[in-house]
Amino acid sequence: MLGAALRRAGHRVVAATAVSAASRARVARLLPEAQIMAADQVVARADLVLLAVPDDTLGQLVQGLADMSGQPTRDGPAEGRVGGAPGAIREGQLIAHTSGAHGVEVLAPATARGALPLALHPVMTFTGRPEDLDRISGISYGVTAPEPLRPVAEVLVVEMGGEPEWVAEDDRRLYHAALAHGANHIATLINEVMDLLREAGVSHPERMIAPLLSAALDNTLRLGDGALTGPVARGDAGTVAGHLRTLSQRAPDSVAAYVALARRTADRAIGSGQLRSVNAEALLEVLATPQQGAAT
Repeated sequence: MLGAALRRAGHRVVAATAVSAASRARVARLLPEAQIMAADQVVARADLVLLAVPDDTLGQLVQGLADMSGQPTRDGPAEGRVGGAPGAIREGQLIAHTSGAHGVEVLAPATARGALPLALHPVMTFTGRPEDLDRISGISYGVTAPEPLRPVAEVLVVEMGGEPEWVAEDDRRLYHAALAHGANHIATLINEVMDLLREAGVSHPERMIAPLLSAALDNTLRLGDGALTGPVARGDAGTVAGHLRTLSQRAPDSVAAYVALARRTADRAIGSGQLRSVNAEALLEVLATPQQGAAT
């Protein structure tokens, strides 16, 4: 997706790696001029290499590419050197990755060959659908780069229509945990909410909850903990106990998640002063012993 954004900004994408039929179709659709080649061949041809692979495989990929590169070279772009020939990674070549969990340390094997490391993480969820390219415009990027390369990273992000947000190397894991906690878990939560509403007989739960969740998100972004509402924020222990009894009967797999989120909501409501500790005692007791609150 970032390759397509760079192409739209005027960069020439010469090659890409694609293994599955779906990824090959995406390359054909988004990068029609790019040749599909092995990873080391792509690296040998490009002045800017963009590594978009799962977090847990990134380090191994970088090490493998560095091992195939032989000694550093000053020969410049290696149009003729493919198939793992020496110099695939070369001095002065930009090597960027899109992982949120990693900074530039993971690129150390390439840096040792003279490459220039960048971490450019787009803060957006992608599903491989055509609308992904439109969603990339105007988003933030979590950027980590050595100080001399910060202007280069900033230019690349701006060219893709994004806004750079600088993240220190030591903060990358916390940064990524925060984003995953929000974007990934909200999808699970909303799907679970729709399942519960279908169980309650609602035929179009997505239609019902869209205005509610949109308002809740808007209020939270503007007001922070001031947007907390509902029985937990009010300290309505009896209502919460009733929820637990019903969930234990109708949707027992949802009890643990409900309790965990209700406890965290209570903590935030108490911490922000919306819920006085003395008024929260009964609620916290219900949440501390959910099996009793769920008893029939």
